[in-house]
Amino acid sequence: MADGVAPPGDVAAVVVEPVGAGPQGPAGRSGRAAHAGRRRAGSRRGGWIGLVPFFAFVALFLLFPTVIVAVEALKTPDGAFTLRNLGKALTGEYRRAFLTTALLSLVTSLVGGLLGGVLAYALVMLRRPRWLKDAVTTFSGVAAQLGGIPLAFAFIASFGTQGIITKFLRDRLSIELADHGFNLFSFRGLEFVYLYFQIPLMVIVMLPAVEGLRRTWREAASNLGASRWQYWRHVGLPVLAPSATAGLVLLFANAFSAYATAYAITSGQVNLVAIQIGFFLSGNVLNDPGLGYALAFWMIVVIALAIAVYQLMRRRTARWLQ
Repeated sequence: MADGVAPPGDVAAVVVEPVGAGPQGPAGRSGRAAHAGRRRAGSRRGGWIGLVPFFAFVALFLLFPTVIVAVEALKTPDGAFTLRNLGKALTGEYRRAFLTTALLSLVTSLVGGLLGGVLAYALVMLRRPRWLKDAVTTFSGVAAQLGGIPLAFAFIASFGTQGIITKFLRDRLSIELADHGFNLFSFRGLEFVYLYFQIPLMVIVMLPAVEGLRRTWREAASNLGASRWQYWRHVGLPVLAPSATAGLVLLFANAFSAYATAYAITSGQVNLVAIQIGFFLSGNVLNDPGLGYALAFWMIVVIALAIAVYQLMRRRTARWLQ
């Protein structure tokens, strides 16, 4: 065999590879693309599978109870369909309960939002000691979640008629809280207790927004001749406004839905919506469960509207934090 000429018997052994069919050709690239597409589709399916427990939890403990409340609110005691319950839930003492609850939520959200916002700004501006910021942030995370019977007991033991702080002020400083109009077991007392978890919650909401204020913005405003007030009016406050609004709405919803703390402190003497619902569900009033469900339905509507506004404001805030 010479000069690269194959004998006739070797012709069948010669394999002619089509142009472009190798690893670097179009066929190879299309194969890799198809494989990558299958991997991405598999990862997407895996992601959805991972969300199944979450959706199951939401359906079981949020959507299903909401549907049950809505259905039962439209029934009479004998099971007939009616709109009377929804209308009656907004009249008389039940209407006053909504107004009282809204007032309590509004006052505590405004005061808690203002104090929490100022505290968040002070924490961001704080340079020394560094451990103080971490300590306050950690405490805010714990206090924002504290509520119910433990919180009520803590305040009763501290500011009740025979509480530790009440007795200290009375015996050591000759200060009687009752003479100054403070009564823990009243509407004003509830406002005082609610601020314990409202202020830390606002701190948690506002910290990322305040930390998102860039130093370069202030420097640029100063270079352009803007005063401190002009900077806050045209730059700082507009940037913080969505976060502040979202925080206030969240605080309002948080206070509006509170039950155990208010009931434990006032024994149900303050006319709140959550306490009225508790009376119906515990059987302490006339047997009219449909009215109780109607009260719960309107409370869900208020909370849902608050959450919708909160989500809208959070989307606007995200643009500045990115």
